[in-house]
Formats: sequence, C-alpha cells, structure tokens
Amino acid sequence: MSRAGVKGGGDGNFIFGGVDVVDLAEQYGTPLYITDENKIRENYRSYKTAFETVENEIYFAVKANGNLALLRILASEGAGADVFSSGELRLVELAGIPKDKVLMNGNSKSEDELIDAVESEVKISVDSLEELQTLSAVAVEIGKEAEIAIRVNPDVSPDTHPKIATGLSRSKFGLPYQQILESYEEAKRLPNIVIKGIHCHIGSQILEISVFKEATEKMMKLVEELYDRGIELEFVDLGGGLGIPYNKTEEMPGPTPEDLAEMILPAFKSTLKSLGINLKLILEPGRSIVGPASILLSRVNTIKRAYSNFVAIDAGFNLLLRPSMYGAYHEVIVANKLSELSKLSEDKHELAVDSASAPVLTTVVGPVCESGDIIAKDRMLRPVKRGDLIAILDVGAYGFSMSSQYNGRPRCAEVLVCDGMVDVIRSRETVEDLLRNQIIPQRLERRAVER
Repeated sequence: MSRAGVKGGGDGNFIFGGVDVVDLAEQYGTPLYITDENKIRENYRSYKTAFETVENEIYFAVKANGNLALLRILASEGAGADVFSSGELRLVELAGIPKDKVLMNGNSKSEDELIDAVESEVKISVDSLEELQTLSAVAVEIGKEAEIAIRVNPDVSPDTHPKIATGLSRSKFGLPYQQILESYEEAKRLPNIVIKGIHCHIGSQILEISVFKEATEKMMKLVEELYDRGIELEFVDLGGGLGIPYNKTEEMPGPTPEDLAEMILPAFKSTLKSLGINLKLILEPGRSIVGPASILLSRVNTIKRAYSNFVAIDAGFNLLLRPSMYGAYHEVIVANKLSELSKLSEDKHELAVDSASAPVLTTVVGPVCESGDIIAKDRMLRPVKRGDLIAILDVGAYGFSMSSQYNGRPRCAEVLVCDGMVDVIRSRETVEDLLRNQIIPQRLERRAVER
C-alpha cells in the first residue's frame, strides 16, 4: 500500500477497505488483523492478466497466509495452492480448491504426509532421491499412482534476505541442477510414479527480478534435455517470490506481475516453440497477493522516554515475527491521527522540535519479554498517548501465519472488510485456548494434594 493510498476519514481516522479502523478497534478490540478482500482479488487477477498469453495456473503459497476465508476467496477466483504440510492440504480442501490444482511441496515430508498427498491425489514436488523412492513405495502400498515434479535447485542468487533465498546451491531445497536428468530417469523406472512436471522456487521478497530470467532459462534448458531423452511433461512450475515495497520512503515501487512476465515469458515461449509443444506455466505467488491486503491494528499501552522514545503497543513478535526474525521493515502510522501525517524528515535522526505536535524519533515496541521485540525502530511519528492506535502496514503475508502464543498471550482476532462490510474470520483466542491441549499427569495431581 502506497502512502498515497492511506485514506483518512473526516475525523482524521484511518479508513481501510472502506471501514474506519477506530470503529473496528472499539468493536473487536486490539490487537486486530484487518484484511481487504478486494485487494486480494485485485492482486490475484493481476497475475492472470499478466500471463494470459500462455496456459497458466496461479497456485497461492498457503504458507504466506492460511486463513480459511482468504483461501475461499482465492478458490472463488480459480486459484490453485502450493501446500507444505498435511495441515495446509486440509485447509485448501476445505476452501474448495480442486485437487488437480494443488502441489504438495517441502524438503522433509514425513511418510504420513506422503500418504496424505497420494490418497488426496494431489501433485507432489519431490525434493530428494530418497523421497522419490519412499514415495514410490508408499504409492505401491496404497495402490495409487503418485503424480510428481522434481524440485530443481537452479543455483541462482536472488537479492533477498539469506533466510528466504531458496535457490542457492547451499540451500536445503531441491536437487542440484546437475543431478536432475538422472533423477528423472530414476523416476521413470520406479513403479507407481507418474512424471507430470518440473519445479523450482528461488526465494521470497525478490525486488530485483532479473534473477527470474536466469532461473527460467536454466529450467527451460532442462526441459529441452528431458525431451531429448523422451521424458515429456505437462507443466513447468517456476515458483513465486515476487517482492513488495515495505519501505515506501526508500524503496522504488515494487515489481508487478507484468514485470515478472517480461522476465519469464520470452524463454518459456521460445522453448515451447522450438520443441513444438505446449506446457502449462504454474506460478506460486504468496506475499504479492496477500501482503499489501492486511494491516495489524494495535493500541498504545505506554510511552517511555529513555534511550529512545519508546512507544509500547499491545502487538509484538508473538503476532508479527518478521521484524524480529528478518529485521524486516513495516510502515507504521498513528491510525486515529491520520490528519496529522506529515512527510518524514530527510534526516531521520534529527528530532523535529518546532511544536508539541511535531514528529519525533520513535521506536515502536511490543509487550513480549524479549529485547528483540521491536516492531519499528527510529521512525518519525507524531507524539502519541496511551490509548492511541498504531496501524502496522503490509502484514498479510507471514504475519498471522507465523504467530505464536509466546508469553501466554492468546492470538488476536482477524476481520475481513469489503466495501464497508465487516466479517470476523478468526475469533480472538482466550486463556482457555492456551490450556486446551495440556494435560497434568495424575501422579502430579496426587502429589499436589498430598502437600
């Protein structure tokens, strides 16, 4: 969401998805995840339009956001799904995504997960030769065929955080590029294995997208070599990874699906033409579809002027882990004082002291008992007081999906907004939810009574 897209109401409150977020905070409490349905639909459709000149499927990366209502929205748009566990597989089944549009991914699938995938008749991305052999044995035992692609590690280096770069030669994901042809020959020999495609995924939050051109060229070279060996495919899955501009003051506008198409389609189309074949192109976007569609609304608990001007809110890394885990940047705004927004000082470390309402250098922190629980460091914000509302932007990807109950904090509610309408799509947890699956052995109960 660009700063120009941050809308204020007549009273200076933040309007998101046609709804005043101050009203949402009063009705549903804070912290609160808020998602704009129209934004999700718009972002998904932009992919379909960008790649409409080839047969394509857009498989949403469920790891980015597994909320069932959001998956139902994407299912209604015709999306498929990239899943990483039996739990995610069950979610997309409940959301109504057809099994022929689901790919089970992962570098360390358990035998139970392989069984679930084969029984559910979804495609499986094979990550190692041992997994391929195990999958064949599982399929034989069940009496079904396993449709597969082999995940390629193309050894390309995207400009992104090392923890989310998955296409490097040292990454744990995929088989090395040099082993792929022999791996497909092995797949041909194994019983109950049906080769359907080839797969790669090079990373996440990629803003410099020329690396997608390199990856596509490597993948299409493999396609040519497979066809030379008589191994035919139905699809090429080039994964996801398109980034979004979290820092609106420093980053250029993020690459679009149209920009991505310019990197991918020339090599893809050229290979199909030279071989005289037609293959389906599958992409696995996650962040670029849901990331900009959500905000996390929080309330100020206290202000402390110490080493920094600390603003402590009721949402921490228990609800948004990215800043602590990756050093990720998220814009924050004072949601009930939007009329007071002003441009950031050119020098973020120079305090503006012209008036009592001038922006001050502020660090926004959460309530978790960890020094690393910092949401936004050294930001120029208007002065706030206890009870004010802070909105954290662009949290729809890897936000709630990476949340926890650390420090005994129940997870927050989620609401969906659409043209002024509001629906609760996840209820707020209670302390009872923290205890739900815990069991005290009887011997410990007896010992407590004896004392």
